[in-house]
Amino acid sequence: MNTKLTLTIEDTIIKKAKLYAKNNERSLSDIIENYLKMITNDNTKDEIKLTPIIKSLKGSFTEPKNFDYKKELSKALEEKYL
Repeated sequence: MNTKLTLTIEDTIIKKAKLYAKNNERSLSDIIENYLKMITNDNTKDEIKLTPIIKSLKGSFTEPKNFDYKKELSKALEEKYL
């Protein structure tokens, strides 16, 4: 169900936003709705913001099926500090 919403926004921002929407072949309502969905999505609260370098590396390593992260971390810490 869609509901009409009235917003008060500076004229210059509205003009720039409309131009952006037109250049991207989208409606301003669609852009605002998607933005609001993004910031109100419960899943995004737990996500960590990744830097571009980390994003480029994400998925480049696959661990073995029997890999135990906690065990390997404990082992590495013991070797380092004991």
